[in-house]
Amino acid sequence: MVKTHWKNTRNCYGWAFAFLHWLMVVWLLALIGLGLWMVSLDYYHPWYVRAPDWHRSLGVLLGVPLLVRLLWRWMNPPPVLTGTATSRFLARWVHRLFYVLMFFLILSGYLITTARGASVEVFDWFEIPAWFFGSAFLPAENLEDQAGWWHRWLAYGLVGLIVLHAAAALWHHFVLGDGSLWRIFGRCPTQLSDRRK
Repeated sequence: MVKTHWKNTRNCYGWAFAFLHWLMVVWLLALIGLGLWMVSLDYYHPWYVRAPDWHRSLGVLLGVPLLVRLLWRWMNPPPVLTGTATSRFLARWVHRLFYVLMFFLILSGYLITTARGASVEVFDWFEIPAWFFGSAFLPAENLEDQAGWWHRWLAYGLVGLIVLHAAAALWHHFVLGDGSLWRIFGRCPTQLSDRRK
């Protein structure tokens, strides 16, 4: 028997968090794919300008579900982790790293565009000004290149974390058979195996 909940419970994620999780999975994969594709385009490609515009806009807007997810997590704590003490420790830090990497990816992407004082246009809906340009907080010299370097390697780190996270979820489901994978689909098996050691 499987139960469903709107909010998180002790044993599983609710539909609200599950929706945010999968929305951000699709969003991040789209950003990664678009980012890899756009750097291969030559100057005469019709998407040479449009692809980076979309990448910037989607990257900035990713901050909205990220903030909502953090607030929801604070208001409605996630389920208890399953597995050994080591796997629970690793899971906690992988989740924390996801938030840190996403925040700094958004920030570094913003700095790439605004390094020379230009604002970030978000789908022609609104603009985010270059608040940090020429400030005492960040060096103006080579800021675009430095931010680009960090953006690239943070993105690679995020991809590695996604692969690790997915592999761990599949390991729990197919090897350990503890039913924990169902939790992020908003479905809560009533007999979830805890398997703590």
